[in-house]
Amino acid sequence: MKLSLSGVKAFLKRPKIIIILSFLGVSGLLFWFCLPNPLFKSSTSYVIDDANGNLLGAAIASDGQWRFPPNAEVPEKFKQCIITFEDKRFMHHPGFDVLALGRAFKQNFGSGKVESGGSTISMQVIRLATKDRRTYLNKLKEIFMAMRLECGYKKSEILSLYASNAPFGSNVVGLDAASWRYFGRSPDKLSWGEMAAMAVLPNAPSLVNPGKNRATLLKKRNMLLDKLVKQGIIDAATASLAKLESVPDLPLPLPQLAPHLLERFKVDSQAKRFGDTRLKTTIQTNLQRQVNQILERHHQQLKANDINNIAAVVLDVETGATLAYAGNISHPEDSTMQSDVDVVNAPRSPGSTLKPLLYASAMHDGLILPNSLLPDIPTQILSFHPKNFDLVYDGAVPASQALSRSLNVPAVRLLQQYKSDRFYDQLHKIGMTTLNKPASHYGLSLILGGGENTLWELAGSYADMARVLNHYNKYNGKYDPADYHNPVYTIAPAKKPDLQKTGLLDAGSIYYTLQAMEEVMRPGEEMLWNRFSSTQRIAWKTGTSFGFRDGWAIGITPKYVVAVWVGNTDGEGRPGLTGINTAAPAMFEIFRLLPVTRQWFDMPVGEMVKIKVCKQSGFRAGEYCEDTYDEYVPKGGLNAPVCPWHQLVHLSADGKWQVTGNCVPPDQIINKKWFVLPPSMEYYYKSRSYQYHVLPPFRPDCAQGERSNPMEIIYPKEGAKIYVPLEADGSRGRVVFDAAHRQNGVKIFWHLDDEYVGETQDFHQLALNPPPGKHTLTLVDGNGNMVHVGFEVLEK
Repeated sequence: MKLSLSGVKAFLKRPKIIIILSFLGVSGLLFWFCLPNPLFKSSTSYVIDDANGNLLGAAIASDGQWRFPPNAEVPEKFKQCIITFEDKRFMHHPGFDVLALGRAFKQNFGSGKVESGGSTISMQVIRLATKDRRTYLNKLKEIFMAMRLECGYKKSEILSLYASNAPFGSNVVGLDAASWRYFGRSPDKLSWGEMAAMAVLPNAPSLVNPGKNRATLLKKRNMLLDKLVKQGIIDAATASLAKLESVPDLPLPLPQLAPHLLERFKVDSQAKRFGDTRLKTTIQTNLQRQVNQILERHHQQLKANDINNIAAVVLDVETGATLAYAGNISHPEDSTMQSDVDVVNAPRSPGSTLKPLLYASAMHDGLILPNSLLPDIPTQILSFHPKNFDLVYDGAVPASQALSRSLNVPAVRLLQQYKSDRFYDQLHKIGMTTLNKPASHYGLSLILGGGENTLWELAGSYADMARVLNHYNKYNGKYDPADYHNPVYTIAPAKKPDLQKTGLLDAGSIYYTLQAMEEVMRPGEEMLWNRFSSTQRIAWKTGTSFGFRDGWAIGITPKYVVAVWVGNTDGEGRPGLTGINTAAPAMFEIFRLLPVTRQWFDMPVGEMVKIKVCKQSGFRAGEYCEDTYDEYVPKGGLNAPVCPWHQLVHLSADGKWQVTGNCVPPDQIINKKWFVLPPSMEYYYKSRSYQYHVLPPFRPDCAQGERSNPMEIIYPKEGAKIYVPLEADGSRGRVVFDAAHRQNGVKIFWHLDDEYVGETQDFHQLALNPPPGKHTLTLVDGNGNMVHVGFEVLEK
């Protein structure tokens, strides 16, 4: 052992040996690290495919080339064509072909010019990666690097590198891009004749250019087809038919079925949300194309009213996957249309589209039952004076009808009860990210579109509700917080549900919300639509922003959500631009593209309790409610208030008067349970409900102190601040004050700051012109009842 070790040491001390070993070591390192990493650094096009892998759209790369991201799959036809044409011993050589190089050297030396390169496909990959000029020195470098390429890559991978980076004429790089640019199809769908044309292009892309030198291209292609026959790859008949095919002429435009989704993917990719510039989306091409056509048809009608833009998304409820994404019309040739703006992802005023979320949240917390009466009267809360769209008031309206009719006043008063900052937090939990100012900034106007939301997130929140309801029975009465998520446009890995006993919104509240939304009258169908068994059952909601700037319509079925927005991207409002008139018709037309089913959401009985409900008020029945019924309500309904409007009243023996024990002996008093609304609610409600009976007046000789005040000031409310605009002539305008009285025919005497200003009878409205400053309005009726309120008129 000692002798052998000493012998080795002596051997290594020889200078020549050290030099040789050093050379081999350096050469080995150079050989191993000679390839660039990554091999290709060129930018690639952003490309999106549909759910089946079909091209939806692509954007040119930043260097001006049509270069699709590398594709590991090389069609067998291209493999056979390119090996036959470029490198017939490709599958066997180590990166260079001695015979091909010898032939090339002989031809070039004999002619005195370069006629043949002798490069293998592996060497061409190296040249494409390094972009070196063709010199003998660089040829040796290519051989060296090609051998290293063969050591680290499989033959199929080298073919893939070549197919993805070879030039195909003009500004087209790679087989995928070339196939779409020249034939309008993916490479796997090309014929032998088409693929043979593709294979000969990289050999001389500057000379053989589609649209030019077509005879040269045709000759080269046919020569390749003959070689394929000679090698037994195709038969003579196939080659003859392939030769009849024409070679490509001018490049074709690439599909642009979802240009706004492509731009969205581009932004998301640049934000590192995706690792590649090609993405397989969840879009269904046929549906996407049909949705585009529907939006274009409606655009042609709407632009007559100078309404230029329309957008829509279709979602799958179960996964939140986007089945169609039309961010706007597609008219890039007309800059006035601003069709490049992706409205699906643009914050806009949502109008009334948040009302279902408030309705469900209030039910979840037990503030209301499905049909609890909500006040619908003229309302002023500080300087906020909401009005219904039709400027009409019902006095009181069931909560379900307030939602289905999209009444503003009941929604505002319900939000006041629920608290706006609490609802603001609820929206954030549901997934609304565009409300980026404090809750106090939006206040109660939040429920009428005072904030900004996107069609993307709104559609997602509606899909969330449907998904939670669908999963309730599937999860055995439990909830998965992950059911609340924004839509997705690529396939996301499935996650195991993290089931919990309670959810952000319970299934019962969601169920009644969707039931109310199904009762909305459809445009052009009145109330007859539900008689036709072929018609889809759809829960839907429209919204119109202030100033008629945005029209919204969002519909839900157990399987799909369709959301449509209509308006102008520059924010210009237009008369008639309402959700019901502009967005809803397009939404229902899109629904008709989807599979028709009468399937509906299962009632989540496990999340409900049966209680007695007052028929007249919709609240939990109290001791004075006589007309009741049993109803399943969300469990939160156990905390709902008892009916506040039923009371025990004392009547005279003939029932014509209210009396008290001070004026009538107790044995002559009839005690009766009575449904009594406050005067302001009663004033509007009694004219709309024939079943409502007004309380009899007090008998004149009964004690004044025990009477309930039959009079109420509707406008203004205590502490109101009023601005009175100037008229056209510069004079200050008038304010219409409003009051209500239980008794018909009673006179009300009006006083402003203790000065008599007029009287009314039956219809209690009076126009006054108070100067700027603080004032007191006092009303006295003919029976001596008095009510007063303080308010302030602002100067500016």
